[in-house]
Amino acid sequence: MAPVTASPSPPGAPDLARAQALYRQRAAFYDAELAPFEPLRREAVALLGLQPGQQVLDLGCGTGLSLPLLAEQVGPTGRVWGLEPCSEMASLARQRCAGAGGAPVQICQADALHADWPGDLQADAALFQFAHDLLQQPEALAAVMDHLRPGATVVSCGLEWAPTWAWAANAWVFSAALYSMTTLDRLHQPWQHLARWLPDLQVHSTWMGCIYFAIGHKPDRGG
Repeated sequence: MAPVTASPSPPGAPDLARAQALYRQRAAFYDAELAPFEPLRREAVALLGLQPGQQVLDLGCGTGLSLPLLAEQVGPTGRVWGLEPCSEMASLARQRCAGAGGAPVQICQADALHADWPGDLQADAALFQFAHDLLQQPEALAAVMDHLRPGATVVSCGLEWAPTWAWAANAWVFSAALYSMTTLDRLHQPWQHLARWLPDLQVHSTWMGCIYFAIGHKPDRGG
């Protein structure tokens, strides 16, 4: 699929063009940067509660660090779908998954509004791993939810403002946010838009309150 040309973003909204430029610069050393966060990634994947044969979406999959873990969980009868707007990151994700065991992995190089998913795709789970900008786009979230079956599990993990007394933690959040996202909107509750789609959303924090995990389920039809 051809790269999408982003339109100018309104003030305060995520800026897709700037995000792609940011991650293009980081692609070559992205894996090393995220190594300290691997325990968080594994916890997020575990919270999905995946079963063999299921399908799962990895939204903002980056270089594909979560993809082998997801493929292992759903096994050869399942399927993993990765979404990544940055072409350099998506290319590295494809290389990571080439010839790997576990479930088949399909990488879609697009933003969520232009993802070339199969029309009948109804995944069993979705992961938003450090995908703050995507979570601040209600229309993009609506597009993702359209491809989740009723009852699907959704897990998000990422940065949040810590309590005001944790000034050192918030200084780290600020520096990390400037390096990894294009908007600080709703950083006090990054899951706010997600909660509109997941009435049972539960959130807990770790790392002195500067990292959150959110888990919820798409309501059953008529529920």
